[in-house]
Amino acid sequence: MHERDGNPQRMKGVCMTKKQKTLITAAIVFAGTFGTVSKAYAMHIMEGALPVGYCLAWGAFSFPFLMAGFFSIKKTVRENRRALTLLAMSGAFVFVISSLKIPSVSGSCSHMTGTGLGAILFGPAAVSILGLIVLLFQSILLAHGGLTTLGANIFSMAIAGPFLTFFLFRIFEKVKWNRKLSVFLAAFFGDLFTYCVTALQLAMAHNSATTFEIALKENLIIFAGTQIPLAIVEGILTVVVIIGLENYARPELKAAGFLKEDR
Repeated sequence: MHERDGNPQRMKGVCMTKKQKTLITAAIVFAGTFGTVSKAYAMHIMEGALPVGYCLAWGAFSFPFLMAGFFSIKKTVRENRRALTLLAMSGAFVFVISSLKIPSVSGSCSHMTGTGLGAILFGPAAVSILGLIVLLFQSILLAHGGLTTLGANIFSMAIAGPFLTFFLFRIFEKVKWNRKLSVFLAAFFGDLFTYCVTALQLAMAHNSATTFEIALKENLIIFAGTQIPLAIVEGILTVVVIIGLENYARPELKAAGFLKEDR
């Protein structure tokens, strides 16, 4: 009791504020309302769609990024526990909007990724862990993706897309573009790049009846009609969330390094 009463600063860093609790509650309600969807074949590469060798290769290729993400999150939370709230919300954002699917021309489905928000706030390494958790839950609970193709899906959605989003946002910030436009464009191109990488993965594994170039072109065309509008929507949603956080969670954004300290 003495240690608890005598160290108010420590207690302040651990306990959530009213705003933090509100953000977490909103994320849970949103996920509960929209995150449960019916089974469908989606742009996550489904179970059995890749040969075993490709599954192992993509898993091995993703592993170093996951390790970097683990240490990145560990460092972020250790330095400032306020960031934990935003990390949880970023993960919920990925889960919800990547679970919402619309039909594509192939009889399959397209969906947003949601990884741009976390990449902008915490960097791409941290998003690899968020993506791992989301993809694992989706493959088990929603039949969205697969366990054998987890490595390939992690690389496309939780590594490739977030890295492009992060670096584009940093470039736009350096040239002093409007921040909202920077967020939109970074999230937009990050979403599209995810699907370019997924198309590449499928073309590499399935081109025996044609050439790699034709297989890649076919995979890109299949999802282009639905994915481009979805990328626009994802960019807009990411901007909306950032605006909301700027209004209601400025201390957390400052702790994450997204906003500069007031002078």
